[in-house]
Amino acid sequence: MKVDYLGRLQQARRIVVKVGTSTLTHASGKLNLNRMEQLVRQLADLQNQGKEVVLVTSGAVGAGLGRLGLNERPSSIIERQAMAAIGQGLLMQVYEKLFSEYGPIVAQVLLTRNDISDRKRYLNARNTILALLQYRAIPIINENDTVATEELKIGENDALSALVAGLIEADLLILLSDVDGLFTADPRKDHSATLIPVVVEIDQHIRAMAGGAGSSWGTGGMVTKIEAAQMATAAGTSMVLMNGNEPSRIQRIFNGEPVGTAFLSSHNVVSSRKRWIAYGPQVNGAVVVDAGAERALLRQGKSLLPSGISELHGEFEEGDMIQVVNSEGMELGRGLTNYGMEHLQKIMGKKSIEIEMILGFKTADEVIHRDNLVITALN
Repeated sequence: MKVDYLGRLQQARRIVVKVGTSTLTHASGKLNLNRMEQLVRQLADLQNQGKEVVLVTSGAVGAGLGRLGLNERPSSIIERQAMAAIGQGLLMQVYEKLFSEYGPIVAQVLLTRNDISDRKRYLNARNTILALLQYRAIPIINENDTVATEELKIGENDALSALVAGLIEADLLILLSDVDGLFTADPRKDHSATLIPVVVEIDQHIRAMAGGAGSSWGTGGMVTKIEAAQMATAAGTSMVLMNGNEPSRIQRIFNGEPVGTAFLSSHNVVSSRKRWIAYGPQVNGAVVVDAGAERALLRQGKSLLPSGISELHGEFEEGDMIQVVNSEGMELGRGLTNYGMEHLQKIMGKKSIEIEMILGFKTADEVIHRDNLVITALN
């Protein structure tokens, strides 16, 4: 199917650009200043064209490693936090110097999982970034690796950039990586692999093309990039995955030329609140549902009732985010539960009319109301 997508990308006004560690640093781990200068020039020029630009950057840990003359990324989170503390200041110092040569004002924004999980802080982050854009500043965003513990980390900056794109309703997300785009197979292993120029819908076939982790300096792989594309396109943001070794190629997107792989935004855009439900709060547990409940959720848009639940996993309280999975372990969706683990153990498999008799109270007929449930299962 031929899709005329280049014009859509060309017209994007609010743009999030994510740059990975492998793009920002040499093999030694030290910052690649020449490439950073090219990137900054491109982003400054986009702003000169009247576009709003947000930069999501990796590289703090890598910059810290390079500053200390270390050759390997430390395995412990405490050591990585120390590297980030050293490197984040260096990274911003370089960005500030480079951007100042071309005019744009920059602002540092550091986020943690708590900033995304809490609805009020999530909205506050959105308002802050939008205010910066009104001032014609370029927000430079990174996860606050210095204080984020492993269980509270957002994860890859691919995911962070997709969250930010959805947060501010960006038109386009550009992922700069060490790959040219999505291929039919791993081009490092299969020389017959061909680049896929455009993806209209992310399904199981597209996900199956994702390989393992990328370079030794980066932390992401193609899997995280597909997940970022799924998050972004569901929020109404198109995404381009392209190689970051020549940042000047960014301008080709806005010249209407094909670059890398474009993932087109979904026609069924998820609301802001449901995007937050799907990707914001930390998942604290899971419920396993039977085939009948699976059909009701996926095909009929129903709420999750206690009668359809067969198993519980993890520890969770009322109001927590939990996964809904089928008997084969495939995630069907995520939602905010009306009942905690202790109470749900007593009412799972039971009808809603029995809840009050069993518990002595009833918060709701549904374990997860459809308004608080987001279906994440792919076709």
